[in-house]
Amino acid sequence: MFKKIVTIVLFCLLIIGCKDEAKQENSSDNSVGAEFNELLENYYEEGLKLNPLTATATGDNRYNDLFPNTLSEAYRDSLKNYYSSYKAEVEKFKDSELSETEQMSKAIIIWEADTNLKTLKFRNSEFFPIDQMWSVNLNMGQLASGMSSQPFKTVADYENWGKRVEGYLEWMSSVEEKMREGMKEGYVLPKSLIVKIIPQLAAMTEKDLDKHLFYTPVKNFPEDFSAEDKTRLKEEYSKMIQEKVIPAYQKLHDFVKNEYLPKGRTSSGIADIPNGEEFYKHQIKLYTTTDMTAEEIHQLGLDEVARISSEMEKVKEQIGFKGDLKSFFNDVRNNNKLMPYKTPEEIIANFNAIHEKMKPQLKKLFDLTPKTPFEVRRTEAFRENSASAEYNPGSLDGTRPGIFYVPIPDAATYNVYSDESLFLHEAIPGHHYQISLTQESEVLPKFRKTLWYSGYGEGWALYSESLGKELGLYTDPYQYFGTLGAEMHRAVRLVVDTGLHSKGWTREQAIQYSLDNEAESEAGITSEIERYMANPGQALSYKIGQLKIMELREKAKKELGDKFDIRQYHNQVLETGCVPLALLENKINNWIEGSK
Repeated sequence: MFKKIVTIVLFCLLIIGCKDEAKQENSSDNSVGAEFNELLENYYEEGLKLNPLTATATGDNRYNDLFPNTLSEAYRDSLKNYYSSYKAEVEKFKDSELSETEQMSKAIIIWEADTNLKTLKFRNSEFFPIDQMWSVNLNMGQLASGMSSQPFKTVADYENWGKRVEGYLEWMSSVEEKMREGMKEGYVLPKSLIVKIIPQLAAMTEKDLDKHLFYTPVKNFPEDFSAEDKTRLKEEYSKMIQEKVIPAYQKLHDFVKNEYLPKGRTSSGIADIPNGEEFYKHQIKLYTTTDMTAEEIHQLGLDEVARISSEMEKVKEQIGFKGDLKSFFNDVRNNNKLMPYKTPEEIIANFNAIHEKMKPQLKKLFDLTPKTPFEVRRTEAFRENSASAEYNPGSLDGTRPGIFYVPIPDAATYNVYSDESLFLHEAIPGHHYQISLTQESEVLPKFRKTLWYSGYGEGWALYSESLGKELGLYTDPYQYFGTLGAEMHRAVRLVVDTGLHSKGWTREQAIQYSLDNEAESEAGITSEIERYMANPGQALSYKIGQLKIMELREKAKKELGDKFDIRQYHNQVLETGCVPLALLENKINNWIEGSK
C-alpha cells in the first residue's frame, strides 16, 4: 500500500486551530491563496515525476513508462533539492494569510520535508534495497501480473510497461552494487530474512515463458488488438524476458545466495547496524507521528497485553474450554472446525458474505461512504507465502477498485477465526473507507490525497475492528475472540518491535513471546516477526493510532452528551485525510468545543 515517508517537525508548527475542514473559509487575500494553491499543485506534480510508481498507483498514467534509479546519487540529490526548496517556499507564507485548510497543508509539507531530509541522512534505504516483504521488486511483480495498477488495455500501455522494465533493470543492476557497499560498511540483513528473498528471486528465473510472471500480459491481450500488434508485442516481451529480465534476476539471485547470505548477520534488531539506535528513534517518529520513546511504547504494549488477556479469559470461559489461555490458543490454531474450506474461492466468498452481513448496519455509523468500487482477491502466488493480508487503494478517479488481498497458500489449513476483524481492518470500514474518501474529497489538495501517515491510517483500520458488534458481527464467540486476537496481535507488536530493535531481543525470543500471548499460527507469527525485522517501527503505528482515535471518541461522547453523533465523529476523523496524530487531536478538540 502507500509506503510514503513522513516525519516530525516541531509540534508548534502543527498545533494549528483547525475546525471543520469541509467548511474551509477563503484566504484573507485571494491572490495569496491562488499563489499558495499553485505551490501545492506544483509540489504534487513534481512529486509524481519523482515517484512515478505512486502516480501509477493513483491511476495517473502519464508516467507509466518511467522507473527512476532511486539508488543513484543523482536521484537522491533530486529528492534533497525537492524537499529543501519546497520547505523554503512554503515557509514564506504567513499563517495569518492562509485559510485553516491551507495552514494545515503548509504544516504537512514542512513535516514531510523534514522527515524525508532526515531519512536521506541514513544509509538504510541505499544499503537495504531489497527485503522479503517491503521492497520495490515485489511491487514490480504485482505490476507485471497485469492485475494491479499498471494498465494493460492499449498498445501504448504494453509499450509503456516495456520502457518501465528497462528502467527497473537499471535499478536492479544497482542493487548488487549497493548491497556490496553495504556489506563493507556493516549494513547486512539478518540471515533469516535473506533466505526468504532467495526463492522470490528464483521464481523470476523461470525459463518457460508461459509460466513467467512478466509474460502474463502477453497471455491476456485485449480482443481489439490487431494481429500485427499481438505478434510484435509477443516478440518484444519474449526477447525482453529471455535476454534481460531472467538474466538480471539470475545474477542477483546468485549474488544473494552465494555471497550475501554467508555474510548475513545472526542478530535480529536494527541497533546492530551503524547508527541503528538513532535510525530506530527516527522510525518511531516516522510511523507513530508521536514523541514516544521505545521504552514508553514497550511498557504500553505490556499493559495492553495484560488487559486484553483478561478479556480473552472471559471468552475462553464462555466457550467452555477447560485449559489455560495458552492451551486455548493452541486449540484455536489447530481446531479443524475453524478450517472448514477446501478451495481459495470458498474463502473469498466468506469475506464477501461478511460484507453482506454488515451492510444494513453501516448507515448507523457512517453517512459518508466511498464511491470507489471494492473487491476481494487472492494474493498472487509468487509472493503469497511471505505476504500478509493487505489493501491496495483504488485509483483517484474511481475507475480501478480498491482491492483486499488475502494470501491463501493452503486453503485446507486456512483458519477463519479472525476473518471478521480482518475484513473490518483491511476493507470496510477500514482502509477502503479511509483511503477512498480521502481520494474522493473535493476539499483536499491533490498532494494530501496520496499521503500516508501510518499512525493515522493503521490506527483507523484497527479502530474499525472495534466496531464489529455495532455492525452486527462478532456474534460467534470465536469471531469475537478473533478481534481480541487481532488487537492482542497489535499490542504484542509494541512489545516485540521495541524488544527486537531497542532491547536486544532475538528473532526466537520475539517469536516465543508472540506464541505465548496470541493464537496466530507459528508460521504466521514467524512471518510477522521477520516483517518487523525488515521495517523497524512500522508495527508500532496500529495500536498507538487506534488508542488515540478511541480516546478522542470517548472524550467527545463524554463532553457532548446527547449532542454526540457517531456519524459526525467519523466524518471529522475521515474528512481531513491522513494527518499526523497531533493534528487530528487538535482538530477533534476544536470540533468538540464548537459543537458545545
